[in-house]
Amino acid sequence: MKLFCLLFLSFFMASDAKVFTKCELAKALKNAGLDGYNGYSLANWMCMAYYESRYTTNAQYDNGWSRDYGIFQINSYWWCNDGRTSGAVSACSISCSSLMNDDINDDITCAKRVVRDPNGMGAWVAWNNNCKNKDVSSFVSGCAL
Repeated sequence: MKLFCLLFLSFFMASDAKVFTKCELAKALKNAGLDGYNGYSLANWMCMAYYESRYTTNAQYDNGWSRDYGIFQINSYWWCNDGRTSGAVSACSISCSSLMNDDINDDITCAKRVVRDPNGMGAWVAWNNNCKNKDVSSFVSGCAL
């Protein structure tokens, strides 16, 4: 019964998510000023978002000591407050739950804050492993921007 409840809850939560298409997200991020923000191309932002969440607004990952939230997988230790992470900094001064809805404006605002830190996009492991120093042009190719 417990497994059934978990599966049902997972399905219910997933059904509330918005999954952006590549071009839909590229347009939203460009309109929000991310193309070239802090020296990172729109293609880099798209690559990072793809590998972090597959462009899904309510993606969540629990790594045991903190959690990552939303389309950019903003971490609860450093950037947002989930009310559960011990010793959290919450540098974006935002609730992690607000990163889990279809309005990604607050996600973008927080992501801009993250890249202003010395690590830049290096704060995202997925960007380091999949996008850094690679041809990421395919993440915006074919989109009328």
